[in-house]
Parts: sequence; C-alpha cells; structure tokens
Amino acid sequence: MSKAIGQTRCWVREVVIGLNLCPFARVPFEAGTIRYQTCEVSDDDAIYAALIEEIALFAQLPPDQAETALFIVPDGLRDFGDYLDVLEDAQAAIEQAGLDDMLQLASFHPEYCFEGLDADDPANYTNRSPYPMFHLIRQDGLAAALESWPEPESIPRRNIELLREMGLKKVQSLLDGCRS
Repeated sequence: MSKAIGQTRCWVREVVIGLNLCPFARVPFEAGTIRYQTCEVSDDDAIYAALIEEIALFAQLPPDQAETALFIVPDGLRDFGDYLDVLEDAQAAIEQAGLDDMLQLASFHPEYCFEGLDADDPANYTNRSPYPMFHLIRQDGLAAALESWPEPESIPRRNIELLREMGLKKVQSLLDGCRS
C-alpha cells in the first residue's frame, strides 16, 4: 500500500468515521468497498486525464467491488484554485458523458476553504484531507443511504458545529496525525 493510500485510509477511519462527519462512510470502509487510487502524475492536464479514466473505470465496476472511490493526487494540485479548476472540468465531463444520474463527485483538499469562511475556520476541515482528492459516489447508494437517515440535511450543520466546538488546534492535530 502506498503512503498516500495509508494516510488517506487513516483519515477516513480517524476523521471521517471517527468524528462521524459522514455517517455513511463506515459501511463501505468496513466492507472494503472503498476504491483507493493514486494519481502518479503532477501536471494539471495529466491529472484531469487520469481522473477521467478513473471515472470511466469506476462507472464500469459493480458496487459490491467499489461502492465509492477516492482518487488521490499526492504530487499535484497543491494550489486550491487549480484543484477547483480540475474539479469543475471533471464535473462538466461527467455531465457531458451522461453519468451525472449515476455518479456524484465530491471534493477534498488539504487547503479546502468554503466561500465566505476564513482559512483558519475549523468548519473547513469537513472537506480537508491529507492530499487533494476526488470522491466518486454512486448516486443509487447515496440515495439509499439518505433515505435511511433522519434529517440528512442536518449533517453539514452538525459537522460545522462539532469542528468549531473542537477548535482549530484539535482538528488540525487529527489530520496531522494521519500524515505522520
């Protein structure tokens, strides 16, 4: 297992599941149906091309083999703006390919910052990760999970409140613990 995958698995286990930021993550994590892929290129255009290949491959895999996927970029897209450009292009490609009813793309980045928030607001850590990464989610699986969860629209608000209550240093230390 690569260092990037090991650190990402730690982040999923300790932060995403450990803090219950995504109440739907535990099942595929424990079932081993999260597909972890690292991107070995660093050029933005090459990363985009590799991401498109991964999306096409993931769409062909059965859910019991890969319910969800994390496409990890250890050596590129350090700049959050560059990352957002690739994300936007990939989302457009998903729509153009007619896969938007099948797949959703979620975003995670070490410098993630929600519009209107200060960079040091702990709320940003709901989407901060050890590396830039793209999360491929099957729409069917997400819809089923949301139906079984009472008030799914409350999840983001709960996460923001939790992380702000924990404070910046504690939240940073959790993420840093997965990087070491």
